[in-house]
Amino acid sequence: MASTQTTGIIDIGSNTVRLAVYQILQGGAHRVVDQGRWPARLSERLTEDGRLPKDAVEELSEVLLHFKRICGKHGARKIRAVATAAIRQSANRQQVLRSIAERTGLRVELLSGEDEARLGSLAALRTMDFSDGYLIDIGGGSTEISLILGRRPAASVSFPFGCVNAKGRYGIGNGPVEPSRIAAVQAEIRRQFQAAPWIAEHPGLPLIGLGGTVRALAKMSQRWNDYPLPILHGYELTAGAIRDALNRLAPLPTEKRKKVPGLSKDRADVIVPGLAILGAAAEHCGASRLMVCGAGLRDGLFFETCLPAPADGRIQVLEESIRNLTALYPTAPISHLHQVRRLALALYARLTEGREPDEEAVRLLGAAAVLYHIGAAIDSSDSADPTFYLLTHARWNGLTHREIILIAAIASYRGTGSLRRKLSPYRALLREGDADRAARLGAVVQLAAALDRSESQAIGDLRVQVRGGRLELTASAAHPLPVERMEVESLSKAFKKTWGLAPTLKVR
Repeated sequence: MASTQTTGIIDIGSNTVRLAVYQILQGGAHRVVDQGRWPARLSERLTEDGRLPKDAVEELSEVLLHFKRICGKHGARKIRAVATAAIRQSANRQQVLRSIAERTGLRVELLSGEDEARLGSLAALRTMDFSDGYLIDIGGGSTEISLILGRRPAASVSFPFGCVNAKGRYGIGNGPVEPSRIAAVQAEIRRQFQAAPWIAEHPGLPLIGLGGTVRALAKMSQRWNDYPLPILHGYELTAGAIRDALNRLAPLPTEKRKKVPGLSKDRADVIVPGLAILGAAAEHCGASRLMVCGAGLRDGLFFETCLPAPADGRIQVLEESIRNLTALYPTAPISHLHQVRRLALALYARLTEGREPDEEAVRLLGAAAVLYHIGAAIDSSDSADPTFYLLTHARWNGLTHREIILIAAIASYRGTGSLRRKLSPYRALLREGDADRAARLGAVVQLAAALDRSESQAIGDLRVQVRGGRLELTASAAHPLPVERMEVESLSKAFKKTWGLAPTLKVR
């Protein structure tokens, strides 16, 4: 078995304490192998004089010991534990940290608000492909906002105001929440925003949301709208969707909110103040839309601890994600997959010569060509359907949901009939012409894979000519390519249905 490096990351948040156990496999592939969460509500348990009481510290220590045992089960050599706003704001924080260390053996780092903003920005930039935007992370006891310009943090600020302490400060109980209390929460967050004028200086940028409030909103939105793709990361909502959810949830008592599809029971009492903060932020910064980032503080800690960025800071999010997927599911030699991509892009360039450049099609094709065989990890004899399933359920980054569906369809293409069957549940995510486009690109991937069926990368140079109704392929190769010629011939009729050209292969 390949050697692994296992690291536990514990985030002691004001609302929830979370564990993620990460593994880095030989070759650099990484994955989460275990998770845990405990609804701590530490912000609620602070006494009137701002101290975290002994029973809360003892309970927290028991949870941390449990998480530590989980890390030990997986052979974690390192555990990085951090605490955020509730402990940072407690009057007895140093005593709390010493008590935790004595009871658990864990040295807990106390993060500043600036640390939280930095790590949230790191998580978003390593997992999402955007250039400019605002980031917001609403926790139980604080809210961090950052401005990203040109994929670099330009400004950040942390406010000691989150969904849990806002609930207590404004007397939001278990009954319906009056509009006056929501207005008071929003007035306070707007007042605090005045200390950071840059928050209002770039209207029209997307607001990228991290944390439990945003994830809860996304889950509810997906359930309410029968959204077909079970992925939160990259999900998009309009700014108006925040207001609609707030209007829908505020009139309900907590017990009825617990029954709302998509909303977890332990968030039912704090979702309204959380959405009030989110709505005020979206309005104040003039957000064009809300994008959900499924990564968060723990991911930022993992990247910083285990996978720091290159010295130049440049990360190609999609390429990194594809590398991770192919390393996690090594179903074909990487040299073969790169050859398939090279040939696919060369074929497509010749087939579309003289047309308007389609950068999105090139991006989709390049990704699909590397991932076309990934379903063999489930079924090596017929990998098409497993490929589609894996690519629509795996966690990968740098794509919109529409792009995920299209890449999965292109990579798993085996004919127009099966493609339309796969795409049918996702019609709401697609644009007119996407199915035909996926068919054409899928046929190119099939042909490129056929040209290296022996996985020998024998073709060095490929000349592509369109003559009559034929696509004449002339290869300079290291051997006669009998298998490749047979494969190309078998694809000839199907390829002609999508491109109107029958491919033939000759070897020089």
